[in-house]
Amino acid sequence: MRIGDLAARTGVSVRSLRYYEEQGLLASHRSAGGHRHYGEDGVDRVAYLQRLYAAGLSSQTILDVLPCLESPDAVTADHAFTRLVEERDKLVEHIAGLTRTLGSLDELIAHNRAHRAG
Repeated sequence: MRIGDLAARTGVSVRSLRYYEEQGLLASHRSAGGHRHYGEDGVDRVAYLQRLYAAGLSSQTILDVLPCLESPDAVTADHAFTRLVEERDKLVEHIAGLTRTLGSLDELIAHNRAHRAG
């Protein structure tokens, strides 16, 4: 299928599909005229990529864990596990920072309310 067809079937923009290909996340075959063509497996691949992006993973992290999907074995599974735990730990750290920021904002709001009421 051509890139526009893949975009329509997956709900992903043509621009995003080109980006995925540039990053090495999605492969196409080129016609003699240079047009991209994707197999049926492209639909599942794009859906999988979308789930990984929705989980907050970067293109580089996704590229690191894809070998576990493509050729699962003990080595690729261990590597994917390590990378995913690292990403989870980063998210936990980021959430903790946001929670601290939220607490600071709540304190400022409380002080402001007290000042306005007083």
